[in-house]
Amino acid sequence: MTPLETLAAWIEEARERGALEPEAMALATSTKAGMPSVRIVLCRGIDTRGIRFFTNYESRKGIELDHNPRAAAVFHWANLGRQTRVDGDVERLAAAESDAYFLSRPRGHQLSAWASAQSRPLGSQDELRKRMEELTIQYDGRDVPRPSYWGGYLLRATTVELWAEGANRLHDRVRYELKEGAWSALRLAP
Repeated sequence: MTPLETLAAWIEEARERGALEPEAMALATSTKAGMPSVRIVLCRGIDTRGIRFFTNYESRKGIELDHNPRAAAVFHWANLGRQTRVDGDVERLAAAESDAYFLSRPRGHQLSAWASAQSRPLGSQDELRKRMEELTIQYDGRDVPRPSYWGGYLLRATTVELWAEGANRLHDRVRYELKEGAWSALRLAP
């Protein structure tokens, strides 16, 4: 099993065991100057290439990824005693993949992608609610199109570290590195 397949299995196991938001991950990006920032986003798919997430391209993370297309993510499931780290380069997903995911979202989430100028100053929550009401009326009875400034990213995994809790803090850590299309494993001391 590849480390990304293990990650997908751990997410599913966390879901089955009742974890709240098992696909939540801390995503770290940085500015051109190297100033890091981190926030929680949702992993919306894993395949052989890496992990997918979606956001506003004009948000802080989107701007940082435009300037420095590298990121790191960490998943933590306290109920399983496990965590996974993923590092790699980031690229935007094709429009068709972003469109497909956007169409699968609940209607309110589609409308909020239009309503929120993510990461920009907001006068009040009332402004945001009013914008949502306007959009609800505007798109009544019609499909909500994906905004051009909203879409997906692929974090192309080049390093994956799987961590499992052990007794007396003797945790099990294995770091996988992708080299020439093959994963190599290295066990690390906790």
